[in-house]
Amino acid sequence: MPVEDPATQTPADRRAPAPQPGDPLAIQVEGLEKSFRIPTHRVDSFKERLVRPFAAREYRELHALQGISFEVRKGEFFGIVGRNGSGKSTLLKLLASIYRPDAGRIRMAGRLAPFIELGVGFNMELTARENVVLNGVMMGLTPGETRRRLDAVIDFAELGEFAELKLKNYSSGMLVRLAFSVMMEADADVLLIDEVLAVGDASFQQKCADAFHAMKARGKTIVLVTHEMATVEEYCHRAMLIDGGHIRQIGDPAETGREYLKLNFERGVETGDATSGPGADGARLLDCWLEDAAGERTTTLEHGEEIHLRAEIEVEREATGLGVGFVIANADGLGLFEFGTQVKAADGSDVVPAGTRTLVKAQLENPLAPGRHFVHCGAQSNRGGGVHVYVHNALDFVVFGTVGTKGIVSIEHEIEASVETEEKR
Repeated sequence: MPVEDPATQTPADRRAPAPQPGDPLAIQVEGLEKSFRIPTHRVDSFKERLVRPFAAREYRELHALQGISFEVRKGEFFGIVGRNGSGKSTLLKLLASIYRPDAGRIRMAGRLAPFIELGVGFNMELTARENVVLNGVMMGLTPGETRRRLDAVIDFAELGEFAELKLKNYSSGMLVRLAFSVMMEADADVLLIDEVLAVGDASFQQKCADAFHAMKARGKTIVLVTHEMATVEEYCHRAMLIDGGHIRQIGDPAETGREYLKLNFERGVETGDATSGPGADGARLLDCWLEDAAGERTTTLEHGEEIHLRAEIEVEREATGLGVGFVIANADGLGLFEFGTQVKAADGSDVVPAGTRTLVKAQLENPLAPGRHFVHCGAQSNRGGGVHVYVHNALDFVVFGTVGTKGIVSIEHEIEASVETEEKR
């Protein structure tokens, strides 16, 4: 079926209602298990095979999926996200019957069209027209149906001038445009799609986005594997996060996207080295960390989530007028914000006895743009004792989110512009 022109659609046409719990199921997965045997020693040469022809090969077991269960309802746009190696592509290949599960059950209602990789099945020695017909038949269409849709596919791909050119002479961009256009013509009830939205140039990507909105409005059941959280939030009714072969989160796309970003960054963050450095004298920075809203230590924050900064400092000799300060810097070392406070002793004086440990708590707004940031921490007595300590990069953390900015901070704002009339001039 040719893709509808989004320009002719009303907002109601583009907005498909979310499937409800009582709607019929399109996909049902129960207790899915899949493992692979990976050789621990590769035999790379013919000599090795001759010298040790009967040597036992050792394997390790890779558990790609462990007890996966979920349901997708008819007309639902369902997203699957996860880090590389999490098992999401394995799951898609199991749904497409490319792999056989070790255990569990998969039920599918309706005709299935898997698009695990764009361009699979193309013959480079045939022309674009011939490949469209060939792929249409592979998708279950009759040759007559495929030929009737041929012009729509070529027009969508914007390849009218090159329709009679063999694919071996196509650029990579032309190939993915043709492959995406063929996929859009699939007359299937359930589509399995793996990372195909970012194809072609900017104008063609927008055309692809419009086509997906049209498919969603027509009530197609689509399972999409992607790393793009903005895509998940824009298209999906629900999303599922897989981590280490297990389902970590399933439900609201925005919440699942935030959990994915948090998981993605927290494993790449190393806790800063809160040690006292060679310039310390009479004081030590014992620890420096961030806490979440529940008071648990964290190394990741969502953009806009309040920053709860903690530090523990010990003075080794009496200090008068002890001040503690912090600098928040970006990944390029640019200091973004500096703040501090004076330390008061238990009796309210500004004399801090030797051996005292001070817990510093700071709360501040978080307009920081997504990316890695650092905290420098220092303390110094300004009136007596000569006590001081400074730790550069005492802590590093990652701010995540889908906010778009080319700056170092993203600040809430309002802006408008209007054309002045002659009277106002």
